[in-house]
Amino acid sequence: MLLSKGSQSMFAALICAVTAAATLATMSPAAADGPITLWYQRGGNPEQQRILQKDLVAPFNAAHPTTALTLDVRAGGNGDKQIRMAVISGKGPDIVMTPGPSTTLALVQSDHLLPLDDYIKKYNLDKRILAPVLKTGEYKGHNYALPRTFETMVLYYNKTLFDKNGWAPPKTMAELNALAEAMQAKNITPFSVGNGDWRAANEWHVTVVLNHYAGPENIYKALKGEIPWTDPVFVQAIDVLKNWYQKGWFGKNYFSLTGDQEALLLAKGEAGMAPNGTFSFDNMVAAFKQTGQELGVAAFPSLRDGVPYPTYAIGTGSTMSINKNSTSPDAAGAFLDYLYSDAFYDLISKDWPGDWNLPLTSVDEAKLAKNVSPLFAATVTSFSKAVAQGNFGYTTWTFWPPATEDYLIHGIEQVWLGQISTDDYLKKMQETFAKEMADGKVPPLAAR
Repeated sequence: MLLSKGSQSMFAALICAVTAAATLATMSPAAADGPITLWYQRGGNPEQQRILQKDLVAPFNAAHPTTALTLDVRAGGNGDKQIRMAVISGKGPDIVMTPGPSTTLALVQSDHLLPLDDYIKKYNLDKRILAPVLKTGEYKGHNYALPRTFETMVLYYNKTLFDKNGWAPPKTMAELNALAEAMQAKNITPFSVGNGDWRAANEWHVTVVLNHYAGPENIYKALKGEIPWTDPVFVQAIDVLKNWYQKGWFGKNYFSLTGDQEALLLAKGEAGMAPNGTFSFDNMVAAFKQTGQELGVAAFPSLRDGVPYPTYAIGTGSTMSINKNSTSPDAAGAFLDYLYSDAFYDLISKDWPGDWNLPLTSVDEAKLAKNVSPLFAATVTSFSKAVAQGNFGYTTWTFWPPATEDYLIHGIEQVWLGQISTDDYLKKMQETFAKEMADGKVPPLAAR
């Protein structure tokens, strides 16, 4: 076990307790360690925090009383920064949660995370987690992060509103344009979106146009360094997104609207559609329960001829790692064993569908339908089938290197506001990406 200088005195104090507990070693693979901590990076309302305590903390602690888990929920939007700063300073939680592989890479390269290879082997996690998603945690032959979610971007819509007006979910760019114009004619905002509580929501929209206009094949080539991000197909894609914003498709309050507010506007019928991730399903369901209207979910339309419909971008919205300075790494490993178990998935998928769609190989439609709504089960099944058939793309928060992703998020605001051109945006993105590629920072790709 590797210990920081600040942990050596703590370890010395625990020696006696560990010796006394040696006879309990067979009860838990983490019996030689002490209590562990997890800072939950994504925030959560009181009900979500109650679910985490009931489904995550209580069962693990009941099975591992000598290495109990303490959960500390950090505010969404600020939690990631708090975790990174603490870990970099040599402190922080035992289990390090990040918003995705790009963020994880920075901590890996600064040597703050523990390789998980031994725990993956010990608990057969490579057999329990989908291979393309598991691969996103690899760096130079070792795995440092496990994907917490298997997610994609979809098009949520107000089915009650659609039925009332005789509308159907769009499958092409022409259908989307016609639908948005019809909505604006009725003073309905086409897209209920915002980044008021999560600025990185900007990249959801970049992900949409890159995958559904430029297409996964071109993204794959660019991420491999075979074509630049300044290629005309990417220029056209970003121009599409800029036009959506400037035509008012995003409404008037994008920079202040929170996730809960977005869902409620859609559920009221004040907005017609919402490009968002499967991780937001629970928020959408809660909002529609308030209004009594009906939620609909569809694949995002193809925005250019030649891009298959449906196509789903593969993503993992957060990862789980072990802090290299943890004094209880084996206990943290035991926690990962529980986290990626059927027992936990059965609990969390029933209580909190969407954000906890773990990428387990054991999940099937029949099993999922027992725990979640038919709508969510159908959405996840459609996603899985498309991926199996090769109709998948790449989310920016999973497959982009960290500095490139950071610029993608912040720079697109300047494009929307007319402060820089699309060409300038993509030129800087290419320069940033080329440097990171040379430095070996591009995450592993799901091969085509």
